[in-house]
Amino acid sequence: MSIHEQTAAAILAQGALAADGVFLGLALAYVAVRSIIKFTDASSALRKVKDSPSVRVSDLRSVLSSSDGSDSSSEEGKLVIVRGFVEAKSAVDGNWKHLRPNVLFSHESGDRGVIIQRTQTVPFILVESGKWPQNDYLIVNMDGSKHPLPLVTVFHQLQPITPSPYTFLQALFGHDYPVGLLDEEKILPLGKDISAVGICSLRDGVAEIKSCNDLPYFLSDMTKDQMVVDIALRTKILFWSGIVFGAFSIGILGYAAVRNWNKWKARRQQRQAQQPNNLAREDADPEIAAEGTEEIPDGELCVICLNRRRRSAFVPCGHLVCCQRCALSVERDLAPKCPVCRQSIRTSVRIYDS
Repeated sequence: MSIHEQTAAAILAQGALAADGVFLGLALAYVAVRSIIKFTDASSALRKVKDSPSVRVSDLRSVLSSSDGSDSSSEEGKLVIVRGFVEAKSAVDGNWKHLRPNVLFSHESGDRGVIIQRTQTVPFILVESGKWPQNDYLIVNMDGSKHPLPLVTVFHQLQPITPSPYTFLQALFGHDYPVGLLDEEKILPLGKDISAVGICSLRDGVAEIKSCNDLPYFLSDMTKDQMVVDIALRTKILFWSGIVFGAFSIGILGYAAVRNWNKWKARRQQRQAQQPNNLAREDADPEIAAEGTEEIPDGELCVICLNRRRRSAFVPCGHLVCCQRCALSVERDLAPKCPVCRQSIRTSVRIYDS
């Protein structure tokens, strides 16, 4: 670890433990709340995936037509899981002898696909294995989908970049920073066996599926059983992480509250004990009683009362801006601070004329 990284870690640790761990406790509480929210979403997604029927492409029409015994359900759509093979939509549009036009080709490997790095996309469908022509197919509607896709990497080349001081600043403030130039190409190849999870409906007699924002998947390599296991494991991790982080945050915040309360009470008792001594000292000092009777230049007046001469300097800042009476008044505050620099002070010292 470099000296810059050690300094950054020390600063972060000092900030997290400030005020007896209040900031650390609040950060852990935030993580716990986020974990519980994600746990709720994952539990809902798990129930939906378990209740969703897993069907073949050829069985979609019967499932959509028979759901709830009405045609309106087909128009609104039904959550289903369909397993099939990727094929370009042009394969069922027009003449098959045109050798599947509008198919994308990888520049590096020459493989055929329907999505290349999510920047180029042609309409595609899911079909069942078998001979052509295909009578049943499922149109995949990608509009508005932000789910990760099961893309296949066909080219990958990374050229490292030498880090700079600016790179360290980006990492320190939590921003992404470049570690290398990546020349990569990913495609969704034709013939890939995937599962589509989403809202399926009949559009003009043709089955179409759209993504569901409440689910973590849309197109995936996993089967329904694998999805259920994956989401169930995720819900367990989120649940226990929320419990653990919540318990730690409660403990740290409780400890910080008790510590700060005890500090405040001790400081208050100390001020109350000092107050009678300061009053007696003020009344017994003839110089304080005699202040205010002499003529004082404006530059030497107390900044608080503007009536007496500056006599007391605050410790540790050293500012000589108050008379002795006002300095004692400042010292009696629960959190005494210099009226000039606002730095916390411990006491004041009388300055005598030479």
